[in-house]
Amino acid sequence: MDTSLDMTRIPEHIAIIMDGNGRWASEKGQPRSYGHQAGVDAVRRITSEATRLGVKFLTLYTFSTENWSRPADEISALMGLVLTSLEDEIFMKNNVRFRVIGEVKRLPDDVQQKLRETEEHTAGNTAMTMVVALSYSARWEITQAMKDIIAAHEMGAKTPSHRPLLPADITEELIAKHLQTNFMPDPDLLIRTGGELRISNYLLWQIAYSELYFCDTYWPDFSEADLRMAILSYQNRQRRFGKTEAQVEAEATE
Repeated sequence: MDTSLDMTRIPEHIAIIMDGNGRWASEKGQPRSYGHQAGVDAVRRITSEATRLGVKFLTLYTFSTENWSRPADEISALMGLVLTSLEDEIFMKNNVRFRVIGEVKRLPDDVQQKLRETEEHTAGNTAMTMVVALSYSARWEITQAMKDIIAAHEMGAKTPSHRPLLPADITEELIAKHLQTNFMPDPDLLIRTGGELRISNYLLWQIAYSELYFCDTYWPDFSEADLRMAILSYQNRQRRFGKTEAQVEAEATE
């Protein structure tokens, strides 16, 4: 099998569920926090490689709303890692912009401040945007989008042209506009490491037509070669978006 990548067909947006940190650490007889620290090293590697390959958006599932139910010491260690890992080197060296999605107001104040500072400091970087999903869940995001739509409509109630919100007003475009991911395209490729075969409440709206790739490798061991293998799998698939194979092939020859 040809293992070389077609550099003209690199996914514009790759989303990753970084799974397996805790199990990786446990198998080494170490605490889960040791695995999370190793996971940060993997983020650095994959960010650099994704930028080099020409990926434009890299979205990383870092901490879900369900993760708040984990032991307090593990949550504290994770928040500490967020603070220490948001260093300039990983972003400025690679010309990477940093963005965050999720219910950020639930995070500790010092973490919120660091997130804002990193977003502001990297706002001018253009090679790639790394998006970190923190205190995030897709169901929360969609619910919040609907609340925001209603709130925006109520704000307009003071204008003379105001009318009731009608069912016909609720379109896919309107919902997408109010999602936290409205600044970027939907993922072309979703990768999950660690051997689990589920989506875990991640970008449920956005991955409607994403290609899915699951591997057994724990996130701390996920390498540049593993990323290229996932992209190669993506390139070997035909993306139809509801069309037939014949239709897609006919369009490709036009």
